[in-house]
Amino acid sequence: MDLNTLWFLLIAVLYIGFFVLEGFDFGVGMLLPFLSKHEDAQKQDRLRRTIINTIGPHWDANEVWLLTAGGATFAAFPHWYATLFSGFYLALFLLLAALIVRGVAFEFRSKDENPKWRHLWDTCIFIGSALPALLLGVAFANLVRGVPIDADMNYVGTFFHLLNPYSIVAGLDTMLTFALYGAIFLALKTRGEVSERAEKAAQRLWLPALIVTVLLLVMTYFYTDILTKLGVNPGVIPITGAIAFLFSYYFIRRNQMGWAFVLVAISIAFAFISEFLILFPRVMVSSLNPDWSLTIYNASSSPYTLRVMTIIAVIFVPIVLVYQGWSYWVFRKRISGAPEELTY
Repeated sequence: MDLNTLWFLLIAVLYIGFFVLEGFDFGVGMLLPFLSKHEDAQKQDRLRRTIINTIGPHWDANEVWLLTAGGATFAAFPHWYATLFSGFYLALFLLLAALIVRGVAFEFRSKDENPKWRHLWDTCIFIGSALPALLLGVAFANLVRGVPIDADMNYVGTFFHLLNPYSIVAGLDTMLTFALYGAIFLALKTRGEVSERAEKAAQRLWLPALIVTVLLLVMTYFYTDILTKLGVNPGVIPITGAIAFLFSYYFIRRNQMGWAFVLVAISIAFAFISEFLILFPRVMVSSLNPDWSLTIYNASSSPYTLRVMTIIAVIFVPIVLVYQGWSYWVFRKRISGAPEELTY
């Protein structure tokens, strides 16, 4: 295996790790206004604080996976980074703005007890979770579908080239799947009323998520070149992911949310593994001419840069993984909603 392939795999792992870990974060944020409705304003605020506190210790660490993936792309494949960030500029700006507002909302929400103040920041958490889920689905769908890239690796389209039926369905799919994922996480992480509401939400969200996922799979055969130019045959990986998603409903119905969470996580991971396998060795597909597509070779840094980065990654990636695993272990207990438990 050469270093170009190694770094393609590492970047794929970083993005997949981000979606698996941040996916339920986004889902929790999207469900915040719906699972906390109550006639009593104080009770509603308590429910919202309980929901927010389930992801309070983790959301910022989970987002590091996206930042690291972007940094690794810049260092290992600068031409990919340049074309991606110039062509997807407006979408990525909206993504960044949403993530910033979301992070500020977590920290500012409880600084004032005024209901209007807290409602404002709760709305920001919802938007800051739903918009990134939508935009990331749209972006990754366009990577495999193809965007207008010329012979000089320049994106020559507009923002509206990114808004096509395939990418919009992909964005809706990530939103619904992450919402389901978040509902399962809340059912696992809380006790009492929030957990009961989350269980019901998971049961209601599973079928819409399945329908949109099936629609996306069908559209993949018509909107991509998977049938004529397949990078690496994903084999049983997408089938395994689909089976995992189907079986998750059995455990959701039986309120065995631990198994349901694992199966949905597998389905998300395997979906993006399949996308990267379909792409390889390409990193961005040109819809103008397949020969103008960016690959791990024509978009990469020098061999020396890749060697230095590999040494750094071997040292620091295990440290980051151990630390994040430790943080999840420390905050593993369920939240009941008692005032002394709530920080946010």
